[in-house]
Amino acid sequence: MYQKSIADQAKGLRAKEFSSEELTREYLDRIKRFDPQLNSYITVVADFAMAQARIADERIAKGDAGPMTGIPLAQKDIFCTNGVRTSCGSKMLDNFIAPYDATVVERFNQAGAVMLGKTNMDEFAMGSSNETSFYGPVKNPWDTKTVPGGSSGGSAASVAARLAAGATGTDTGGSIRQPAALCGITGIKPTYGRVSRYGMIAFASSLDQAGIMTQTAEDSAMMLNVMAGFDERDSTSLDKPVPDYTANLNNDFKGLKIGLPKEYFAEGLDSGVASVVEAAINEYKKLGAEIVDISLPNSSLSVPAYYVVAPAECSSNLSRFDGVRFGYRCEDPKDLEDLYTRSRGEGFGPEVKRRIMVGAYALSAGYYDAYYLKAQKIRRLISDDFKQALNQVDVIMAPTTPTVAFNIGEKVDDPITMYLSDINTIAVNLAGLPGMSIPAGFSQNLPVGLQIIGNYFDESRLLNVAHQYQQVTDWHTQIPKGFE
Repeated sequence: MYQKSIADQAKGLRAKEFSSEELTREYLDRIKRFDPQLNSYITVVADFAMAQARIADERIAKGDAGPMTGIPLAQKDIFCTNGVRTSCGSKMLDNFIAPYDATVVERFNQAGAVMLGKTNMDEFAMGSSNETSFYGPVKNPWDTKTVPGGSSGGSAASVAARLAAGATGTDTGGSIRQPAALCGITGIKPTYGRVSRYGMIAFASSLDQAGIMTQTAEDSAMMLNVMAGFDERDSTSLDKPVPDYTANLNNDFKGLKIGLPKEYFAEGLDSGVASVVEAAINEYKKLGAEIVDISLPNSSLSVPAYYVVAPAECSSNLSRFDGVRFGYRCEDPKDLEDLYTRSRGEGFGPEVKRRIMVGAYALSAGYYDAYYLKAQKIRRLISDDFKQALNQVDVIMAPTTPTVAFNIGEKVDDPITMYLSDINTIAVNLAGLPGMSIPAGFSQNLPVGLQIIGNYFDESRLLNVAHQYQQVTDWHTQIPKGFE
């Protein structure tokens, strides 16, 4: 059962081939057996999951079930879950039990999905390798000596190893697409504002976006049907009709114009990754797509712009963690200043502290115009590049990452090199566009992801383009050795 896609599991549940209880128990057994090798979960809620599965089976028996009813999923530990620890991968929130559900969690509960647990992540979503978590690094199931990518590495590893049928993630600068690529699964970051951020612990509010990690594009479409839509509790949520994302998956796209940005195929791209991506693009040519060379001239500025904007917003968002209202509090503070200083000093890890300091500096008097304002101007230039390109083509394709997964510990002491891991994904967040990564093959026996970028609210086209590729390839069906 665990080898089936969400779409096939849904059919099996409706046909009474198996029950949600049986399916959920199989995943819980696999988590117990395999997760000690991967560390992909922070919290597993076995009793709660089985109770939800029983309710799902009752709904199915009554004919009151939707497509996601009874499907076992994992939630990234950045989403608040009522009565369940929501740690955000940090010592700061190790003791925090959320008193409410995030909108994303609420919508899956209403759809009858089953929550298996909360997945491991980089602390406060700050990282590209899932090594900054208070709970230790997540391991890539394709090679446990390598990283799964971050910050949604726990979600990616759990789906790749079939420890969940699908999982939620968040993407601030590539944190869904990059781990999806490194773990050989499908991941989609919707248009900014398409999915509610209410109850999603904030890192950088103008960049954060909830999204999905699954085996297939069809599965992602099914999950996005549940997640997407306006939420009055989120001021950045967009009040725009939501299409049925599964409706156009099988549309013929002959004549589709695919743009290849020369900047993404330049120096720094691993030759093995380049070969895999070129082979994938040739497959699209066979399917009838037209290839167009394009340029995104300001994309080289995306990393420096992002690492001013994101830390600035994080320094503001994380100021609420002060040891007073909730979360970690130091022992025996001498006075209020000591309470603040030691609670934050002891509660946050090195990478979070680094970004808070950079952000506070960029926003400080005398530096705001020189750094933050200039970064926002560059952000507009990057957005304009995409607008111009997407007037010429339907979608843009590029490698999701410049290399395959690197070894755990390889870049942890070199923040700049680590930040460059997201060089191919960050620009999409700065522009607020939808983007996804799909498995396209292997290099050095590790997965390679193909990134597909579309216009605002064009998730249906991205999913269609990805689904058609997955009908003629089998990369998305591969399971890491030892986890079959």
